[in-house]
Amino acid sequence: MTGDNNQQPAAWRYSGDQLKRWRTRADVTREKLASAANYSPETIASMERGVRRPTPRVLDVADELCDADGMLSAAKKFLDLERFPARAQDFMEREREATSVWSYEMSLVPGLLQTRVYAQALIDNRIPPLDDETVEERIAARMERQAILTERKPPVGLSFVLYEAVLRYPAVDGEQLDRLLEASRLRNVVLQVLPFERAVSAAALGPMVLMETRDFQRFAFTEGPFNSELSSDPGVVSRVTERLSMIRTQALDPDESARFIERMVDQRE
Repeated sequence: MTGDNNQQPAAWRYSGDQLKRWRTRADVTREKLASAANYSPETIASMERGVRRPTPRVLDVADELCDADGMLSAAKKFLDLERFPARAQDFMEREREATSVWSYEMSLVPGLLQTRVYAQALIDNRIPPLDDETVEERIAARMERQAILTERKPPVGLSFVLYEAVLRYPAVDGEQLDRLLEASRLRNVVLQVLPFERAVSAAALGPMVLMETRDFQRFAFTEGPFNSELSSDPGVVSRVTERLSMIRTQALDPDESARFIERMVDQRE
């Protein structure tokens, strides 16, 4: 992101403005806040200008120093989505409300099934690189998303189809393969593998996700290297459903898929 304040998310700018107002009102110097939160005064200044996202630690420390009675700490929940790339934030909101998720991936393990090591390998190798704090926050956010697998009541129905190339990706180690097998054994999860020789043309058009919410809204999410789209348009949802259904019929069934992954594990030993 640029340093232009007007191009930063509104939540950054509003929270930073409130941080500065409370600090000034309480006669707390920027240096004192920086020392207490273990940041430089320059970093605090960037947060107050809205150029940098105020972190949970700074907000909590400032809340205590300024006797804000939770008013500053309350901003944390509005900044949570900033741990995700901007183009994925609407998707994350819908995922939190989903009762069912159908997913197809052609190159990378879905975030809901990634190990921490695999997630770090992806997030830490972005170009341009992210700062260390952002890397850690995004890894933590990705791991927290995985609560959808086991902690939702009632359980969320999850269906994943992975193109064989996903499993051949260099970052996929034995631990990641074991993680896929572990997830496939959950009763609310269906995991299928689409081998190279079974690929259909629809499988080459990119990853996609279908979601349905408690109020029966349906969303389709498609993603490319430089853009993504979340749509509730019935025509778009219908086309993505058709593509995904075609891919699922060509993929190995869940038992065959588990054996496929197990053979890959055996080959690594």
